[in-house]
Amino acid sequence: QVQLVESGGGLVQPGGSLRLSCAASGRIFSSYGMSWYRQAPGKERELVAAITSGGITNYPNSVKGRFTISRDNAKNTVYLQMNSLKPEDTAVYYCNVVGTVWWGQGTQVTVSS
Repeated sequence: QVQLVESGGGLVQPGGSLRLSCAASGRIFSSYGMSWYRQAPGKERELVAAITSGGITNYPNSVKGRFTISRDNAKNTVYLQMNSLKPEDTAVYYCNVVGTVWWGQGTQVTVSS
């Protein structure tokens, strides 16, 4: 069993930045890919960033160049740096261990003036 705890969400103005963190329990963290998803009201959950155990990253076009995923295996933590935020980035953000049913509880990000 792995527990994931997200933090770092909040209210930010358009053009601002936030850094989300996802702390994982357990000793297997470094062996797995990690990902961030988001879900806006009335919309399906969508992938916003992924990172393999070896550090290879992947982003959809909607966030490419603005979001950066990284990981610190010594701290069992994955991060999502979000820059140039837009109102359409407003959603609950979740971290996930790739290929598993292990999800965090989510953290709300609201981009509004």
